[in-house]
Amino acid sequence: MVPEREQFIVWIHEAVAAGARRRLACDEVGISLRTLQRWMNGDRAKADARTTCVRPEPVNKLSELGRQQVLNVCNSPEYASLPPSQIVPRLADKGIYIASESTMYRVLEAQDQCHRRGRAQAPGKHKAPTSYRAEAANQVWSWDITYLPTQVRGQFYYLYLFEDIYSRKAVGWEVYEQESGDLGGC
Repeated sequence: MVPEREQFIVWIHEAVAAGARRRLACDEVGISLRTLQRWMNGDRAKADARTTCVRPEPVNKLSELGRQQVLNVCNSPEYASLPPSQIVPRLADKGIYIASESTMYRVLEAQDQCHRRGRAQAPGKHKAPTSYRAEAANQVWSWDITYLPTQVRGQFYYLYLFEDIYSRKAVGWEVYEQESGDLGGC
């Protein structure tokens, strides 16, 4: 990469010496004027930061054999019901390291196996709550329980309040020492 930069700098200097504008010369070789300025200020040894440049393969990239090993472990009967966040520590307890947790998630996602594992259930679909509409007072009532503090810490009285949803006025209330479905008989 560095010899390529040096060549670009030489070409741009030649073009500018021949009368071309520096920005147009940079456009011609596919770099910005700011990149040229950065290279000329001593950053010539750094790697190419352009998003379009060809980058070398990472040296620590998981091989195909490593990917298969991750899949074999994750799909083995012992770990098939566990997510990678539990597989990695269990393997570490045995002194085995195959891949990081995030790598296991990436491998499973690439194989479309990154679904809920184990006893965790997929989120269920819930029906929208029933909605009631009142056109006048005393057609629909609603209720609520409110905790009323007492002098004893952690002990409460329970206020059962019945409300008309049209007028928002309390139509009844009762106070009990315990909360129970059998109470509140308004």
